[in-house]
Amino acid sequence: MTTTAPSSAEVSADIVIFGGGVAGLWILNQLSSLGFSVLLLESTTLGNGQSIASQGIIHGGLKYALGGSLSEAARSIAGMPDRWRNSLAGNDRVNLAACRTLSDRYYMWSEGSYRSRLKAFLGSKSLRGKIDAVAESEYPASMQQAKGQGSLYSLPDFVVDTGSLIDTLATHHRERIFSLDGTVYGFSPSAERNGTDLTIDTGTGRLTIRAQRIVLAAGEGNAALLQLAGLDAPTMQTRPLNMVLLKKRGLPKLFVHCIGDNFSLTPVLTLTSHPCRDGDTAWYLGGELAETGVKRNDQEQIAAATHTVHDLFPWVDLSDARWACLRINRAEGSEAGRHRPDSAFLKAEQNFLVAWPTKFTLSPALADQVVLELSEQGVNPAWSYQPEIPASFLKPVTVAKPPWETCFAEA
Repeated sequence: MTTTAPSSAEVSADIVIFGGGVAGLWILNQLSSLGFSVLLLESTTLGNGQSIASQGIIHGGLKYALGGSLSEAARSIAGMPDRWRNSLAGNDRVNLAACRTLSDRYYMWSEGSYRSRLKAFLGSKSLRGKIDAVAESEYPASMQQAKGQGSLYSLPDFVVDTGSLIDTLATHHRERIFSLDGTVYGFSPSAERNGTDLTIDTGTGRLTIRAQRIVLAAGEGNAALLQLAGLDAPTMQTRPLNMVLLKKRGLPKLFVHCIGDNFSLTPVLTLTSHPCRDGDTAWYLGGELAETGVKRNDQEQIAAATHTVHDLFPWVDLSDARWACLRINRAEGSEAGRHRPDSAFLKAEQNFLVAWPTKFTLSPALADQVVLELSEQGVNPAWSYQPEIPASFLKPVTVAKPPWETCFAEA
């Protein structure tokens, strides 16, 4: 006997989230722990874009205080390392106990000049928390050959494995996460609980999801979603980066901001180290190099990166390293008169909550804002069950591969 898949179906959920990056997944976990029935929809792979391309640094804002004053951006992010550590210890509503960390400490390295030493000193005095100058006798193994050449500071920051983080956030909620790949969808007002209907056409059937609220947390994809929803505000801005990767067997595992001998308050280089499946180590390079590198082509950017790395770490042999570039856009809410928002960005418009974390580290703060906004709107869990999506309509989603596994793939 042959059964025919239904051509249409309707389900109800309290909240529908668009975007399977760290922000959307964190919101999913937090709302689910509070009893909301939640669905998360992703158009590509989980973490694809900004999240998987992040260096994974959970930082407390020191680099925003290198001018000697505690900015609003630094204030908003200062408590984040402790919040993440609680989650990693399993002591938060969002349980990250299964997530791998790459380094329990992050360092700041200043060159020997007076100006770079001063920037590091002023920055360290501007923030609460334990930021210590490291005695040369206590330098980590990866920085032993830097003795006598500058100053090393230990920060309260640390580094997580982004792929492991995304997988951990998704693991306990696979039944709530679905792919929109190959579908056409749209929004319309719903009389049910003063909500919004999401209609998804899969080509073989139509699914209607009746939701109280819809959270747009799709990063750069929010622009198209806002247009689809007919919303003129809020507006989005992007700030591009040209990240650099180098890959080699036996590279020292460095996790460090490098403060250069110039007038910029941005670290000249932000370096993280990542294990590759083939046994190599990849260095992932951000900071001022990545910001100014958007004006260079890839060949010029790699040349600039090679010069910078050789200058900062002359003892590291890079003769047979492989190099690659990765262009990404940081997407965030746009605020008049500001280069970027000081904290996580959330704006309620009609039945939509439009969200950008601004910084990877601020994802928990963004989820807190979503919970508060729902409470202020009087939106409470209304469904005592998790909606079941027929397999014939929407499929599961896989986790994106990190750039150190894709940028060096053989043609």
